[in-house]
This record gives sequence, structure tokens and C-alpha cells, in this order.
Amino acid sequence: MNPRRAPRRTPRSVSADDLLSTLGRLTARARAGAEHQLARVELAEALQREMLPASLPSLPGLRTAARYSPARHGLDIGGDWYDGFRLAEGALAFSIGDVQGHDAEAAAFMGQVRIGLRAVGSVVADPGEVLSKTNDVLLSTGPELFATCSLLRFDPGTWELHSARAGHIPTVWATVDGRYGMTEDEGGLPLGMLPGAEYPVTRRRLDRAGSIVLLTDGVVEGPSFPIDVGLERVVEVVREAAGADPDELAAEVMKVADSTGHADDAAVLVISHDAGGPASR
Repeated sequence: MNPRRAPRRTPRSVSADDLLSTLGRLTARARAGAEHQLARVELAEALQREMLPASLPSLPGLRTAARYSPARHGLDIGGDWYDGFRLAEGALAFSIGDVQGHDAEAAAFMGQVRIGLRAVGSVVADPGEVLSKTNDVLLSTGPELFATCSLLRFDPGTWELHSARAGHIPTVWATVDGRYGMTEDEGGLPLGMLPGAEYPVTRRRLDRAGSIVLLTDGVVEGPSFPIDVGLERVVEVVREAAGADPDELAAEVMKVADSTGHADDAAVLVISHDAGGPASR
């Protein structure tokens, strides 16, 4: 007995109108998806920019400048920040940091870190303690992200800098008398990783006519571009521009990011002791 054969199907003809209708539906779906992703990017960028400070604190003899560059990888955006605010006892604080991830969630977490630093700093003056208490506050909310950070306390009466570091990249510095370098202070884990983390404090002075440059890894790291190479480039830029206007110096440092082909956002914060300002004690 021969097996039954399946009935042969007659190919269905497709009209031009059918093709246009199908293409129209696919195009509308793709456009809706792209608009949704674009809306997410614009929301993250708006969150990020609104949370950055409109200005940085300054004093006679102290000049500051900052740069921030959002860089998109596909349709994502990061969580880098810089900030300056008053600490307890009248000292100034300057911070810079980088949140893990590249999306609206990272931008929102960046805002939580900044608010935490400011809130704790309003009652605590020691930068190591500020980082430690902020870390505990963040962990109490059950975060899924973490953030690296450098925090500097500037004492306007003595021109001393007290710095603490939470897993962040080194600081670059230079003076007009030819000294320059890269400083990687002893530090602790990134914020949001381990309860009770401690952050040692390093004390130094801000030299007259000297500059300290804080930055995020988006400035110095890119695809197939080692972070060490980028840091050395920044050191050279800061050395050559020692004594320059902080705004110009920040712009020159940010140019390093353009040369790395980086896919991350980037932030630069420059703190300078104005040679024309009051002499340090």
C-alpha cells in the first residue's frame, strides 16, 4: 500500500500592496524601538547633567575647573561625575567618581552617591570617614551597582589637602617649578561593595602655582588602549601646561580622551593654587 502523499500547496502570490504593508509594519516597529532606546538615552543624559553641579566652590587663591563628556556606546550612557561642596567645619570638598554600568540606572545611582557624600560631609569633615559612612548608607539600600571615587578635603587656612580613595584611578599633579607626577594613594574598595569598609587618608599641601588633576578612566582608557598609556599622556599634558589657567588645563586633559577612541563617558576636575593669590602658610 502506498503511503498517502501530503497535498501539494499552491504558492500564494504576493502583491505589491502586501509587500508595502509588511514593510510598513516592520519599519514602524523598528522606529518605535529606536525611539524607545533614544528616550532612555535622553533620560539618562538629562539625569546625569542635572545632577552635575552648576558651579564649583572657590576661594581667593584657589581656582577650579571641570569638564564632562558623555560618550555613547550604542545607546548607553555612563555615570561619571565631579562635584564640589562645603564640608563640616568650613572646609571644601572635591570629589570625582565613576559608577559601574552605562544606562539610566547608573546615572541614577551616581545621583545617590553624590547626595550621600554631600549629606555625610555636612556633619563629618574627615574624607575617609565620609567615604566609609556613605558606603554604609548606599549598602543599606541594597544596591546592585558600585562606584569608584576620590574625595579631597581642602583646608583654606593651611592649604592642606586630605585625600581618600575608593578604588579610583590615580591623581595627576604638576608645579610650575618643573615637578610633576602621578599619585596613587592607599585606598579602599569601591563604594557599595562591602559593609564597614575603611578608607585611609593621605595628607599633603597644595603647592603654590601647582595643580592637581582628578579624572575618570574614560579619559585615559579605550579599546586596545591601556590605562597606563593614557595616564602617562595626561601626566605629560599636565606637565607641559603647569601654571596654565585651570579651564585651559581641563580642556587639554580632555583631549586625551579624544585620542583613545574610548566608548565611556569622561570627567576631569582641576584644582589649582593661584600664584597671584594669598601665599600659603
